[in-house]
Amino acid sequence: MAFEEKPRFDRVAPVLPVRDVVKALERYRRLGFTARSYEGTSEQAPAAPFYGFLSRDGVQLHLSRVDDLDPRTSMVSCYLYVADVDAVHAEWSAARVEGRLTPPRDTPYGLREMGYVDPDGNLLRIGSPLRQP
Repeated sequence: MAFEEKPRFDRVAPVLPVRDVVKALERYRRLGFTARSYEGTSEQAPAAPFYGFLSRDGVQLHLSRVDDLDPRTSMVSCYLYVADVDAVHAEWSAARVEGRLTPPRDTPYGLREMGYVDPDGNLLRIGSPLRQP
C-alpha cells in the first residue's frame, strides 16, 4: 500500500460581516491594509459592492455585506499575530478610525495583546510574543 500524503492547507482568510463594504474598505485602508472590492454585482443591490478583500504582509481578510447585521450581537472575531503589537497600536491610534481600540497588555500566556472592534462588531485581537528581559 502506497503512502498518501495528506492535503496541505496553505492559508486562511476569515470572512468578516459588514453593513457597508465601501465604508469598511476605506476604514481598513486607513489601518494600513490594501483593500479592494469584488467587481461582481449582487441581484439585490447591483450598484453596491457586496464583497471585499483586505491584505497586509501576507495576512488576508475578506468582507461580506450582511444587510441585517446587528453589531451589538456579532460574535465574529479573529486573531492576528504580528511582530510588534505596540507599533500596530500606535499606527492604528494615529489613524483615528471608527470603532474601539484597546491598549496593549501583557497576558499570562506569553503574548502582548490589543483589540480592535470595528463599527460592524468584528473583533480583531492582535498579539505578539512578550519580549524577554
